[in-house]
Amino acid sequence: MPPNEEQQPLLTNRIDEEDVQEETAYEPTEKVHVIGVDDEAEEDYTKTPPFSWRKLWLFTGPGFLMSIAFLDPGNLEGDLQAGAIAGYSLLWLLMWATAMGLLVQLLALRLGVATGRHLAELCRDEYPKWASLLLWFMAELALVGADIQEVIGSAIAIKILSNGVLPLWAGVVITACDCFIFLFLENYGVRKLEAVFAVLIAAMAFSFAWLFGETKPNGVELLIGILIPKLSSKTIQQAVGVVGCIIMPHNVFLHSALVQSREIDRSKIGRVREALNYYSIESTVALIISFIINLFVMTVFAKAFYGTDVANSIGLLNAGNYLQEKYGGGLFPILYIWGIGLLAAGQSSTITGTYAGQFIMGGFLNLRLKKWLRALITRSCAIIPTMIVALVFDTSEETLDVMNEWLNVLQSIQIPFALIPLLYLVSKEEVMGIFKIGPVIKVISWLVAALVIAINGYLLLQFFSSEASGLLFGSVISAFTVVYVAFIMYLVSRGITFSNWLGFLQSKRLTNSGN
Repeated sequence: MPPNEEQQPLLTNRIDEEDVQEETAYEPTEKVHVIGVDDEAEEDYTKTPPFSWRKLWLFTGPGFLMSIAFLDPGNLEGDLQAGAIAGYSLLWLLMWATAMGLLVQLLALRLGVATGRHLAELCRDEYPKWASLLLWFMAELALVGADIQEVIGSAIAIKILSNGVLPLWAGVVITACDCFIFLFLENYGVRKLEAVFAVLIAAMAFSFAWLFGETKPNGVELLIGILIPKLSSKTIQQAVGVVGCIIMPHNVFLHSALVQSREIDRSKIGRVREALNYYSIESTVALIISFIINLFVMTVFAKAFYGTDVANSIGLLNAGNYLQEKYGGGLFPILYIWGIGLLAAGQSSTITGTYAGQFIMGGFLNLRLKKWLRALITRSCAIIPTMIVALVFDTSEETLDVMNEWLNVLQSIQIPFALIPLLYLVSKEEVMGIFKIGPVIKVISWLVAALVIAINGYLLLQFFSSEASGLLFGSVISAFTVVYVAFIMYLVSRGITFSNWLGFLQSKRLTNSGN
């Protein structure tokens, strides 16, 4: 047996008796029981247990819920536009963007598993109250923007499947009720909810694979598009859109909370490592599947519309009609196949958005509200603006596309406020203990974050330079930019402390003296 002091928790999570009443992602009775499954009676607390397929199955679920954000209507629209305008040439970027997204999500799950708390809770503790509240506001804003796109995507699918009988606003009302379905399913346990999402992902895979089979994209061009990087000035906007859609701010918060749904003994190093291994495997598999689904969509529209006169005018609202005009007929109208896939994407992403909203609100504000009330509040924040959007834009495809551009910009603005706190916390020994990331992963992660922020910065600069007109609007944008950059610099500076620099200089001095 190891010494008694080594039996204490390995990580400094600052959870003591007076914090027991704090908000938690899952109550103990809600967690999936994995302790004791395929375990030996005696074990070394530092040793990682051998691989078990049964345990992998029990840990499977959170990664697939997380992967929904890679398949939401906003991503599908980015895929179809990239395919129609750039052909197969951006498939390599889709692959590498998914890999970057996987890295970010692996860091999010690492934070959640190692600390037993999720990102919103840790931000509340690590930052001053004003900064914490500002981060909460930004996260909620990003969530509302994503939710509008997801609800509109579902509403478009409902309009397609009802053959136009149900207008967008009716689809919004129907989609708004999904939070009650979510609450109903949640009462039956986490595993039942995860099973529903597995069915929705399967529906997307089946629908878009059907489209892939109907359009028969060129296999050689597909492989070349994946393996050979190619980018031109004509496709730069679509390239930025592909990368910008992959990392969703609310998804980082969501994944760090979802991994709390399994019961893990954090007093044992081996058990934490075991959980990290299983979660990493299932998240990787989930994102490989999401990449294949996105690839189906991009290649279908590359095959069907690249180089055509309508390539620049295709969006979610008319994509099904264009497909029907070109490939209609057959056993089942291709319009409805597209509608089924889009509905599965919209419904699944709106439910995970509701889920993320609960964790974000509860974690930042430490609210111990009943789940149905938190879900209702979260859903209400998005439904009112979405209903206005649906009523205003129902008859105008061009205006709907403009609204989507603004919502994409809103998402881009929020990305640093999820990425920077995540990288700061996962690198901090006081938070992560022995599970903090090493220097190599740290450098790679910051480079990926810098690349994503720079790409989205380019998108913002391009968008506002084309939209900004008039002295007043320009002044407002300039003032906002100054505050925005200042807050980002503040977040970055949190990780650069005097002690860090002192340790760095001391190590350099020892190295030089050794030489």
